[in-house]
Amino acid sequence: MTHQVHSFEPPERFVAGTVGEPGDRTFFLQARGGGRVVSVALEKVQVSLLAEKLEELLVEANKRFGVSLPDAPVLATHDNEPLDTPVDEEFRVGTLGLAFDVDTSTVVIEAIEAGEAEVEIELGDDDDDVPTVEDDDDEDDEPDDDLDRLRVRLTPEATRAFIDRARRVVAAGRPPCPLCGQPLDPAGHLCPRHNGYHR
Repeated sequence: MTHQVHSFEPPERFVAGTVGEPGDRTFFLQARGGGRVVSVALEKVQVSLLAEKLEELLVEANKRFGVSLPDAPVLATHDNEPLDTPVDEEFRVGTLGLAFDVDTSTVVIEAIEAGEAEVEIELGDDDDDVPTVEDDDDEDDEPDDDLDRLRVRLTPEATRAFIDRARRVVAAGRPPCPLCGQPLDPAGHLCPRHNGYHR
């Protein structure tokens, strides 16, 4: 089957967002541009890790290539709008690839469909347009060429705005238990630190 590459270079909008109530949220990356909207589903931990690795990539690009680090977006410029509807899942993300393109001073993010490989993030900081993503076991896993992917190219400023929103989206979930760190359930939390008793 032929794979699809949904490319936005650059997108009009690229955000992380959720559908559903805290405790039952589905996380998405959504890109909009050229009259198209593409939404791909992923896990909360992937959104959190993507924001963290993008921050590291910007810092590394500053150290190695002298790219100026943009300031955090001011409150008035935050993108707090919901995801564009309808939110139709194109695929579920298995691998996230990152690279910095020195020629254009842009960040390239590639979300690759989940295959047999475990969820991972590849961090590339060389001048390749797209990072190389390697599988742990080439014999059992599908080749990455057969998997759908979403590719976006962002300026450092747009990357910083994405990081800011992604962190706010992740933090907007259920508050963590002060003892065990697991999300608190409004119906009652079985804390392992209390041997399973409700608090």
